[in-house]
Amino acid sequence: MSTVSMAGLRLRFYRDPGEFLAAAGDYLGADPVVSTVVTSIAHRLLSQRAEGIGQPDRNWWLVVSDDSGTVVGAGMRTAPYSPYPPFLLPMPDEAAVALAHALHQREEEVLGVNGALPAADLCATELTRLGGGRVQVTQHTRLHELGELAWPPPVPGGLVVATEADVALVTEWCTAFMGDADEQAGRPRGTSARDVPDHAELLRRIRSGRLWFWVDETGEPVHLTGANPPSFGVARIGPVYTPPAQRGRGWASNAVAEVSRRIRAEGARACLFTDQANPTSNKIYATLGYRPVVDMANLVIVR
Repeated sequence: MSTVSMAGLRLRFYRDPGEFLAAAGDYLGADPVVSTVVTSIAHRLLSQRAEGIGQPDRNWWLVVSDDSGTVVGAGMRTAPYSPYPPFLLPMPDEAAVALAHALHQREEEVLGVNGALPAADLCATELTRLGGGRVQVTQHTRLHELGELAWPPPVPGGLVVATEADVALVTEWCTAFMGDADEQAGRPRGTSARDVPDHAELLRRIRSGRLWFWVDETGEPVHLTGANPPSFGVARIGPVYTPPAQRGRGWASNAVAEVSRRIRAEGARACLFTDQANPTSNKIYATLGYRPVVDMANLVIVR
């Protein structure tokens, strides 16, 4: 752990996700839906470490506290894809600015910042003031939580758990997911490019039973929905992918509704992200009963 103090704030950078969870657990648990990305990744990397899988040295976890020692913000830098953007949870404006200064002092190259607004934007803007460049938005996202589940009109078929024999199809559809999402939102393919989980990670997800196909009446897979294991009592749905030839038939609505029901049956809360530029997905989830919680963004720094 390393600590930076500035502007009446203390920023603690951790290498160990377990130590981070111990330090920030009460803060994260107070709003587990907003914290879902950070907590689910922390728990996933802890599980990987237990399996002997190491993490890059660039990874860090952040806890921000005020003069009284109260935790007022958190974040992480764990993205496995370039430019390895930090992900920030909501925090006071001065904390987001202080983080930019801390990263500048640490001589970290930061060419992107993701997470809650306005923290991500304030941090990225201050980084450009310190190091040059300009901030560009690549994606506006919105986190939603399920209220009262409203069932869509039924369609043929049903939900089945993906198996190891399906890994090739899961890989193909996960690869297509981000590019298709860009096109649906009116962006060039690859604008929101992220890593596709490697073969080993997809196998781990499949073995956990958290990836499902919707199959039609013939047993043919026509849609893929995934969900994280519950973390702090919250499970996040994603990816949600329907191949182009199968869209508009209700597969996604029924799959997400059923996965949401199963999450609720586990005793967990269900949440998911939407791309604000994709009116189709936003309408589908609103119809199912998902309600907005917080706006987030993916930002890049162009130099």
